[in-house]
This record gives sequence, structure tokens and C-alpha cells, in this order.
Amino acid sequence: MKVKLEYIWLDGTTPEPNLRSKTKIWDYDPLQKPVMQIKRTIADNGRIIPSAEELPHWNFDGSSTLQATGNKSDCVLIPVRVIMDPQRLDAFLVMCEVYNSDNTPHSSNKRHIIKEDEQYWFGLEQEYILTSKGKPLGFPSEGYPAPQGKYYCGVGNEQVAGRDIVEEHLQVCLEAGLNITGVNAEVMVGQWEYQLFAEGAKNASDDLWLSRFLLYRITERYEVNVDLTPKLIEGDWNGSGLHINFSSDLMREVGGKELFKSICEEFAATHSEHIMVYGSGNEKRLTGEHETQHIDKFTYGISDRGASVRVPISTINNEWKGYLEDRRPSGNADPYKVTNRIVTTMES
Repeated sequence: MKVKLEYIWLDGTTPEPNLRSKTKIWDYDPLQKPVMQIKRTIADNGRIIPSAEELPHWNFDGSSTLQATGNKSDCVLIPVRVIMDPQRLDAFLVMCEVYNSDNTPHSSNKRHIIKEDEQYWFGLEQEYILTSKGKPLGFPSEGYPAPQGKYYCGVGNEQVAGRDIVEEHLQVCLEAGLNITGVNAEVMVGQWEYQLFAEGAKNASDDLWLSRFLLYRITERYEVNVDLTPKLIEGDWNGSGLHINFSSDLMREVGGKELFKSICEEFAATHSEHIMVYGSGNEKRLTGEHETQHIDKFTYGISDRGASVRVPISTINNEWKGYLEDRRPSGNADPYKVTNRIVTTMES
């Protein structure tokens, strides 16, 4: 049978990359065993998902994505993750790494540097704003809506805007096989959040990029934009973050107050290194207000959403076993860079 493979990759735009994609038609026999004992997975709907290892590599024009020059334009897409594409018949989404034509990782490829270790678990909280004509949904054409206070987890036409998109995105992520664990309206009208969980930094980062891809593709039909920038609206309005909940085997199984204190102190010592990869424009969001700590200061605290790192009350109640939440990354941050930085600090 012929199937559609949507090859997805990150381009060379800086400081944060953009998603790119193109469709390849591929002959696929789900009942034929692949060579070299490659393992396929089975989706919840019973469809057999091909393994990334059996998919063909594919060239693209890197000179059109800020990843090559015109006289040496070929870059190579190497599949690394495959999930169902619930929006198309007989289709799969294929996350790829970008390589040079000489089979070396491209400089824009930040995924390949991550040391994969599935003892590290990540819960990612992606905040974003739905906009139309440069304004968040729910904002009047002139001026501002009522002040913040009633929008967080709100319900009703005066409290939320864009729920149809959010619900469709939730359903599509579930059907794709992504481990999306929840959604909610956020503090500013038109602002939303969804949460994902995965084991391993690469898996978690792949899932976030794929979920972003699905959100962008859905909003094309609504003629609405997705804004991930850390501070879209100046003034007394919340920005958008990418909060990262993380844990290791030691944190979950052994724990102890001293262990968590030592981790937080190590994060304090490497604060500047983290901020460097936690998203551009983050200084506009990390001001010490609107549930943030100032970008130049590191603090941690129990149940403190104004700290750089929050110690959840569930961790305390579980005899100091569990996870920590890094509240510093911005909504537009590249999760490959963020999760790699967290793992690097944890292993220092």
C-alpha cells in the first residue's frame, strides 16, 4: 500500500528554529517483516507503525531553509521518530534530524548531541497564545479586555477564546499517540497550555515538536496564528513559558531533602548557562512579576511559582521523592536545547 510520510525537521533560523515539512509517498507493507529485525510498534487503533530505521533518507534544498548555500544545497533528512498522522488517511508523521551530504550532523541539529538516558522523565507545559491580526483571541479591536483574574481555567464566552482549536488539538494529539496529559486556559485571555509526559530527553523533545507541528497545522484552517514568544503583550499580562518538570531515578526512588537541595544549588551555579538556551526575548517575561523570578536571579522554593525552580508540594508530601519544576524556559524555547541543558547539569 502507498502511505504518506510527512517528514518534519527544524530549519536553520536563529535564535529559535522553525518547523518545516514535506510529504513523501512510500510503499509500505505492514505485514512484511522488515530486515535486520527492526521493531515496529502498534498504535491504539491497531495500525502498525513503521520504524524510523526502515524509512528512507531524503534530501532537501538547504539553501531555502538557511542550512546550506546554493552551490552546495543538498541536506539530508534522517528519520528518528514515527507516529500516526490522524489528520490524513494512510499517513504518518516522521520527525527527522538534519545531516550534511557527507553524513555528518548539521550544525543546526541539536538533537544528536543529547545523551539519551530514559531514567530522566520530563513533563513539559507548553503555554501559547492564539492570535488573529496580531492580537490575542478575545482582545477587542481597540484597547484591552478586562484585567487578568477570571481567565485562568475559565469557562464561558467572556472568559476564554479559541476552545474549538484547543479541543481539536487535544484529540489529534491523543490519536497520534502523543502522551498529552492535559489542557487548560491560561492567565491571559486567548492564552492556553497543554502538558506532555515522556521518558528520555529525546522522546520528550520530539513529542513537543510534533505537538507544535499539529497545532500549527490545525490553526491553518482557522486562519489563526500560534504565538510562543515569551511576552506578546506588554504591561500587566502574563507571558508564555515552557515549564519543565523533570526527575531522575535517584529523585524518584531515593529522594531526600539534601538531594533536592544539592540539585537546586547546582542549577543556581549554572543559571547563566541555562538562560542562554532557554529562549530568546525571555528577559521580557522573567521580570520577577507574573509568576516569574527575575532573569538575573536564581531562587527555589516549595510550591513557589515565583521562583526559578519550584519544589512541588507533592514531592514534599512523598518524603522528598519526586520531581522539580524549572519555570525559567520561555514558550518559544527549543526543547532539545532545554532538556539537554537540564541533563548536563544533573550529571555535572
